[in-house]
Amino acid sequence: MSVRRRIEFDDHVWHALQHLCLETGKGLQEMADEAFRDLLRKKRRPVTLREGLRESLRMIPANEQPKATVHRLRRG
Repeated sequence: MSVRRRIEFDDHVWHALQHLCLETGKGLQEMADEAFRDLLRKKRRPVTLREGLRESLRMIPANEQPKATVHRLRRG
């Protein structure tokens, strides 16, 4: 399912994006998808549902034993 949103660019950025699209032969939507995927990966966020589910399993290690904490006695 795709969601439509409006994004506003200043004139300089818009013209640079248009030239990049012409040079690469990609559409603006394809370029935006690539840029946002890269941003999410840079910030270590899941991009797909599968990645999100995989990360959520790592956050809750159900089959692992908790690490024992070592208490040290203070000598005073």
